[in-house]
Amino acid sequence: MLSEEQFLCSICLEVFSEPVSTPCGHNFCNAASLRPGTLMRAASAPCKKNVGQSLQQHFQKAKTKAIKTILIVILICVVCSVFRQIPPMDRVRSLQQFAVDVTLDPDTVHYADGWTIGWWFRDSPQRFTKYAMVLGKQSFSSGRFYFEVQVKGKTDWALGVARESVNRKGEIKLSPKDGFWTIALRNRDEYIACGVRLSPQRPPQKVGVFVDYGAGLVSFYDVDSADLLYSFTNCSFREKLFPLFDPCHNDRGTNSAPLIISAVETK
Repeated sequence: MLSEEQFLCSICLEVFSEPVSTPCGHNFCNAASLRPGTLMRAASAPCKKNVGQSLQQHFQKAKTKAIKTILIVILICVVCSVFRQIPPMDRVRSLQQFAVDVTLDPDTVHYADGWTIGWWFRDSPQRFTKYAMVLGKQSFSSGRFYFEVQVKGKTDWALGVARESVNRKGEIKLSPKDGFWTIALRNRDEYIACGVRLSPQRPPQKVGVFVDYGAGLVSFYDVDSADLLYSFTNCSFREKLFPLFDPCHNDRGTNSAPLIISAVETK
């Protein structure tokens, strides 16, 4: 399972924005003084020479801009080694600054057993007809957003985000191909992310969902432990994304606990 450190810049401590890589394998956000092309040109020449040669020899043969780039790369490696010691909980808190208020869209809610919401249900093309799903009313087509959902006491659930054009009628498959980026609990103790089996250290009681639309990233966290549960990377978003909630059916009362959208305190 991928570590949450792989999605945070070592310099700004935020999720990558236009990430670039150094020869030593470190990644960081792009900056006005650092262009990916310049970085690779500056770094490729030393790689072809003997390791024992000094940096000064390389600097003498490089252009001024390339010299600055290599110096920044060296600085990044030093800074990275320090910032790796930051506790995971602090990194989760840094994501909470992107928290958004999420309300449910009554035109999408499934109305089978287990739902006791006092809405007047009417026919709607947006409504899920087979599964106990509902979308958030808010949509996102850029930037970053984050929300938290309490899953305590449930035996089955799913949550994440869905694109606007997903199928709402009949059989649905929760997969990125079909426009869903979710994690789920099945049969009390089986955690999955669109077919991938997960092994959390402990059953999460509250799940944080973070999306970076531009970076194509959807990450799920155990809020209490700050553990990264799963990340979808290199996603290609071309439509509006909506928060998705699936409390699943009541199952004769064994799964009657609700999913609760939690308020996130931003500092």
